[in-house]
Amino acid sequence: MNYPFSALVGQQEMQLGLLIATVDPLVGGVLILGDRGTGKSTAVRALAAVLPDLEAIEGCPYRCPPGNTAGLCGACGTSAAGQKSSVRAKKKTVLTPVPVVDLPLGATEDRILGALDLEKLMTQAQKAFEPGLLAKANRGFLYIDEINLLEDHLVDLLIDVAASGENRIEREGLSVVHPARFVLVGSGNPEEGELRPQLLDRFGLAVEVRTPKDLDQRMQVVLRREAFERSPHDFMRDYADAQSELRAQIVSARKLLSKVGLAQDLLRKIADLCMRLGTDGLRGELSLMRAAKAAAALRGAKKVSLDILRDVAPMALRHRLRRDPLDDTDATVRVQRLVDEVLV
Repeated sequence: MNYPFSALVGQQEMQLGLLIATVDPLVGGVLILGDRGTGKSTAVRALAAVLPDLEAIEGCPYRCPPGNTAGLCGACGTSAAGQKSSVRAKKKTVLTPVPVVDLPLGATEDRILGALDLEKLMTQAQKAFEPGLLAKANRGFLYIDEINLLEDHLVDLLIDVAASGENRIEREGLSVVHPARFVLVGSGNPEEGELRPQLLDRFGLAVEVRTPKDLDQRMQVVLRREAFERSPHDFMRDYADAQSELRAQIVSARKLLSKVGLAQDLLRKIADLCMRLGTDGLRGELSLMRAAKAAAALRGAKKVSLDILRDVAPMALRHRLRRDPLDDTDATVRVQRLVDEVLV
């Protein structure tokens, strides 16, 4: 049983970043950096309980969405003639929980990518594919704790899959392609190592978590955690209504997202902010625009405001700054300084 997301205390930026990713996965992944023992893993694992269920084709190991004609697995997709496959035509639609899959640092490539099913090979002399963690995470979240310690060859693997949205396996007599679209969530302590720039760039948002400095807040965190560990069922019952309200907020925000507008003058301010910060490429503008729209939808607003932009700009841009050997100012401080100057 996971700690309820609505019971988290004092980590508003982390909560907002994760909720934005649930409303609009196109924002990209969420990187959570901060001190040990600040609830990073707790927040990610708690997220699953407030996510609305997915519609999926019954029996599909990749939870392919019904009604789609692209991005499906071989069994659920269309034939060369453009007709629905017989497998897909017979399948019913079911509701299934959104997967939040842990990728351990010690996982092998076979465990992540998938491999030959040895049991079927030995017992039935049949070559079959056993899906890996990427398959299990499709249409959900893939979580990596201590992501800054992930081995380089696994980083390369994740970058390739995140860029293409599909997993290709060509080995041991297997030739498999399956959808692997997921929101990548990573957490870690920056003091223990840095991420490779190629992987860092794949995260749409980077949120910071710090040990609370407010005395009452610290007490509240300790009391809630103690109550949860002593009687988790009672604690979950106390937050059942808050969990339901949060789930309803996510559903409403997803429906509203396509109607949220961003004025041209605000888009100009976004581009000006990114240009002054010297971010490479245009991913900064795209991430900030999408995150702002999702944040507005979460608030039930049909227009992005300056206040919303100011709230999400640090998490969309702090990890995109070039390093200046002559300036050791914290990235968040540099972003906030220009936010105060440009977003007025």
